[in-house]
Amino acid sequence: MSGAFLRGELHVPTLALRQMIAHAYDCYPYEACGLLVGDATARRAVRFVPTTNVAASARIYTIDAKEHLVAERAAEADGLEIIGVVHSHTHSEPYPSPTDVAQAPDPEWSYIIVSLKRGLPETRSYRLVNGTIAEETLVPV
Repeated sequence: MSGAFLRGELHVPTLALRQMIAHAYDCYPYEACGLLVGDATARRAVRFVPTTNVAASARIYTIDAKEHLVAERAAEADGLEIIGVVHSHTHSEPYPSPTDVAQAPDPEWSYIIVSLKRGLPETRSYRLVNGTIAEETLVPV
């Protein structure tokens, strides 16, 4: 695995980070989920798209397929793409679970986790490639 992969950064608008946290609280006690839209080459998010967790679970999430398609089409219309997924952990650390790793659909994506385990939310981002977990630095912009 390359050193660039291990030292990655993901630039995310401060507003999008706030929206992720708000969505996590809005969906509680279930896991929240959503998509990150931006420029994959620049490792820069432009917006967060909240989605419905059709699993309606505090332990797993499943993004509504129709909402995913709408977000993908809107991103493409803006010359952007889906660059990641966001979900919350209601009672555990902001670290990918074995289920998160097994279900990671795209090795190019960033996987942001918002943990509500403690008094203040914790937000971290990871790259998940072939079962390897590498944290990337979230850079608010």
